[in-house]
This record gives sequence, C-alpha cells and structure tokens, in this order.
Amino acid sequence: MKRLLNIILSAIVLAGMLSTPISAQTLKEAFKDKFFIGVAVNRFQINQRNEAETKLITSQFNSLTAENDMKWANIHPKIDSFNFEHADKLVELAQANDMFVVGHTLVWHSQLARWVFKNEDGSTIDSDELTRRMKDHIHTIVGRYKGKIKGWDVVNEALAEDGTLRKSQFLAVGGESFIEKAFQFAHEADPDAELYYNDYNMTNPEKRDGAIRIIKNLQSKGIKIDGVGMQGHWGLDYPTLEQIETAIEMYGALGVKVMVTELDVSVLPNPYRMRTADVSARFENTPEMNPYPESLPDSVQTQLANRYADIFKLFNKHADKISRVTFWGLHDGVSWKNNFPIRGRTDYTLLFDRNLAPKKAYHAVIATVKD
Repeated sequence: MKRLLNIILSAIVLAGMLSTPISAQTLKEAFKDKFFIGVAVNRFQINQRNEAETKLITSQFNSLTAENDMKWANIHPKIDSFNFEHADKLVELAQANDMFVVGHTLVWHSQLARWVFKNEDGSTIDSDELTRRMKDHIHTIVGRYKGKIKGWDVVNEALAEDGTLRKSQFLAVGGESFIEKAFQFAHEADPDAELYYNDYNMTNPEKRDGAIRIIKNLQSKGIKIDGVGMQGHWGLDYPTLEQIETAIEMYGALGVKVMVTELDVSVLPNPYRMRTADVSARFENTPEMNPYPESLPDSVQTQLANRYADIFKLFNKHADKISRVTFWGLHDGVSWKNNFPIRGRTDYTLLFDRNLAPKKAYHAVIATVKD
C-alpha cells in the first residue's frame, strides 16, 4: 500500500499538480551549454518498473551510470560467464533517449566476484594470470559496448587516504602496473572511448596529489587517460568550496576532463567526522546520528539548497574544465547514504524527495544558471 501511494504521488508531482512543480526548464536543459547532468540508476530503474521514475530520469538527465550492475560481481560472476542483461537494458534506455552512458566500473577492489584472485585449488593466482583475467574482463565488456558506451571508469578507488596506492589484492598480486594495464586494455578494446580514473575524497590534498601522480604516470608513458572523476559524497560543511575549487583547477591543469561523478550531500551528523566512501565502514545507529527519521525541517532544507547552490555556482565558474556532474541516485528514497555509514538512517541527499517531488535544492541548482 505504501509503494502504491508513493507511485500515485509521484504521478501527481510529474503532472505538475502539487505546489512545488518541477521547473519549466529541466536540469539537462539548464546546463546543456556547460556539462552533462547525469544520474546513477539501480536495477529497478534500469528495468523501468516505475513509469514516474523513468519519466523523471529521461526528462531531467542526459547521462546514465549503472549504480551496481556493471561492477565485476554482477557482470562477470563466474570466470567463464558474463551477465549482460541489465547493462544491455541500461544502454537501450540511454540510446532511446539520446543519453551519454558511463561504464562503471572495470577494475575495483570491492564488489568483486570471489574467483578473481583464486586458482581452482583455492590458492592465489600469480601476476601473469591476473593480467590475463583483467584483459579478458576488460576486452569482453568494453568490446561489447564499443561505440555505445563512450566513457569508462577504468580504475576505481585505487588510492589510500595518504595518497599512496591502496593495499588491495590488485596491488598485492599485480603490482603497481595493474593500473597501467587496465587503461591499456580498455583503449585496445575501444580506441575512441574516454577513459577515467575515479575516486572519493579527491579534494583532500594527499589523495588529490596521489591521483595527480597516477595521471602523470599514465601520460608520461603515452597511455590514454581522458578524465578524472571526483566522487562528490559531501556534506553541508565539507569539503570547503576552496578545496573543491583547488582540486578542479589542479586536475584541469593536467589537460584531462574533470567530472563530479557521485554527487550527494548528506545532512546527517558524520560519525567521528569520518569522511570516506569506503563501503566496508559501519557505525552504530543512535537517535543523535539519525535526527530526522520522519521528515527534514524546513530550515535544513534551506541549508541543503544553499549548499547545492554554492557548489553549482563553482561548477558553472569552471564549466570549461568540467564535462559531467552525476548525482548518485535519483531521489532520497534510493540514496545509498540512508544506510552508509550507519544502517537504517534517513538521509535527504538529492534534489528530489521520496515522492519524486523537486526540493528547494533542485530549484536552487536551476537558479545558478539563471543567475
């Protein structure tokens, strides 16, 4: 009954019958001369199970990313088996609506199939075998979507917070060259596709400098890299606008495109001031950590709108460097931040509420272009 009510309310909102109608100018229309406006979609949305959500996705955004369905565990669950069902549907949805598709992600230490680093007897594979498996994985996936998916998050979250390479199994088995090989294999599979490095906390000086080293190393060896993705898992007061701007300028100075790839703004307390998107991190839920379980006070809605406005004013200022801004989720009800880093919280991170109605933040973002 609750889901039925939400669907009915969603349809009413999209028909413009509530008091907070969607702007006459959509997000993609407002920013059409600046950068792509993208959204990450879940499997339910890829399968177009909710007509109101599908209409909102296709009317407001011009870039699509699969939230989980192109990660290794889902798309390549067994060594000799690929599952392209949902990736194919994502591409079909994008093609039908003239949308740019981002392939997310080819090489990542998390959400991996269990077989990736194991021999049949359970022992760990060697570097040569990892190279072979990476090449097969990347060539098969990128090759399948050659000319259809025009941008790839080739390597995701390979850095530790101090800017050194993360102590992942990719590093332990394959050595530092696993990053170079991943980009080389992706380029071989589709020479025309854009290739990106993607990570969180990319405004922090140490991690920012680590990403710059990765980019410069690839460039020095003539290995194609077209862009850097700054995951925007931010809060009302972090990172500072100065940190964001400095990162945009420093990445842009390398001659690569800058993308804000996973934008959401949490309004909830940050436990122990933890500023990470490491999906393994978890903390205990308490009333203090979940202050808005039923609804968001208007005063905080205004804070969120002002924060988004400030962020997008900065993006507009650097539109010559930024090629895409992607929101990590369509509406508050599907935001991963409801369960991270504390399960069971109610967060309000995006531009549309749980009934798909536009929030103050949505109108504030649109207004930055008009201003």
